[in-house]
Amino acid sequence: MVAAIFTPLPLQGQIIFGAATLVAALILSRSSARGATIALCLISLAISTRYMVWRTTETLDFLSPTGAFLGIGLYLAEVYAWLILVLGYVQTTWPLRRPVRPLDGEPTQWPSIDVMIPTYNESLQIVRDTVLAALAMDYPHDRFTVHLLDDGRRPEFKAFAESVGVSYITRADNLHAKAGNLNNALKQTQADLVCIFDADHIPTRAFLQMTAGWFQEDPRLALLQTPHHFYSPDPVQRNLVTVKDVPDEGALFYGAVQPGNDFWNAAFFCGSCALIRRAALDETQGFAGETVTEDAHTALKLQRRGWNTAYLDIRLASGLATERLALHIGQRARWARGMLQIFRVDNPLFGRGLSLGQRLCYANAMLHFMFPLPRVVFLTSPLAFLLLGQNVIQASAAMIAAYAAPHLILAIGVANQIQGKDRRAFWGEVYESLLAFHLIIPTLQTLIDPRRGKFNVTDKGGILERSYFDVRLMWPHLLAA
Repeated sequence: MVAAIFTPLPLQGQIIFGAATLVAALILSRSSARGATIALCLISLAISTRYMVWRTTETLDFLSPTGAFLGIGLYLAEVYAWLILVLGYVQTTWPLRRPVRPLDGEPTQWPSIDVMIPTYNESLQIVRDTVLAALAMDYPHDRFTVHLLDDGRRPEFKAFAESVGVSYITRADNLHAKAGNLNNALKQTQADLVCIFDADHIPTRAFLQMTAGWFQEDPRLALLQTPHHFYSPDPVQRNLVTVKDVPDEGALFYGAVQPGNDFWNAAFFCGSCALIRRAALDETQGFAGETVTEDAHTALKLQRRGWNTAYLDIRLASGLATERLALHIGQRARWARGMLQIFRVDNPLFGRGLSLGQRLCYANAMLHFMFPLPRVVFLTSPLAFLLLGQNVIQASAAMIAAYAAPHLILAIGVANQIQGKDRRAFWGEVYESLLAFHLIIPTLQTLIDPRRGKFNVTDKGGILERSYFDVRLMWPHLLAA
């Protein structure tokens, strides 16, 4: 592999070498065996690393300060993309497909569970469905209790809770937002396990029976996460009316990334549709409130203390996707801000308690949310030549194609092999490009000042009365185009 990466070749030799690797990859891709997938990843890594070695050693000779500035910016964006490629292969090549573990013993001996539904400004119409579905779960009624956690302190919510027989918990302030709401409830409850559903996530009847058994199997299991599934389309799915079966943006994370995390004992808590052991939360003094992504940060704290986490890839609850692009962008901005806050204040690459695999999984998750700036660089770098006449890559078009084509084709092909139906390569690019311009500022602000920003609840359940084009949000894309 070292020779494949570092041996220099003339143009004709590079074309032959690139074509040979593509043929080899095409043959391997016909097999779904784990070994073939690993071989594909190794070939892709070798070709992509060869491309980066060539870019580093032969294409950074610039003729002007402007060209150097723009060219180095493009080169750093490519370094970032290569690093994400490497970490992505490590994270997802060997997914753990965990089965359901049936509960042991008599129902009277099953773990006791506090089901918590935190709410702040969601409508009662949305919350009612979730509460009623939680009450209807198939689990011994004396072994679980449903709690409605109302940070909005609304009389109609209290009245509803009393009318259906669920516990109503509120508090005098909103300190630490959702994390504080949950921590307040922890002080007033005592079951073995805590089950959390966001206000719009409606559980199936089998949720508790399908998930609680793993806590009997592993006494050091702190967290079992299940997928977030949405029964309504997100803004991109809804607007791509001519494209059928486009996966939602979260499908990649829940279909490929989380099973990969589970292999490394690095499954993330996603804030809803999960069970957590109370004894583990006692060690971390509850849910993390220092960042706006209390879920991932809580999982990190649990893993640092030696607790295990797990992911069960079965859809056991269903919720609402964001209706409008503005809400979609706002939600992703909070996720980006939170992961970068963790990167700054509790970096998983350092400190105690984590294995190498866990550190690499967290590194990929955090670095992923730095994509806006590299993405905008890739989108706008042709303008350096078209408008400014600057050659930002000092090489002929033929040589660029000979090195870049195998690198890009293999990266896309292997991604399709690993991700399958969870992400379409082209529409994945559309998703990131749609978000990139709007996430640059919150990303850079958080890297500079990790204490900046606050938790915001994503509005859901709205009705769009008519179709419209949101020029206010799309002007950066129109300008770039």
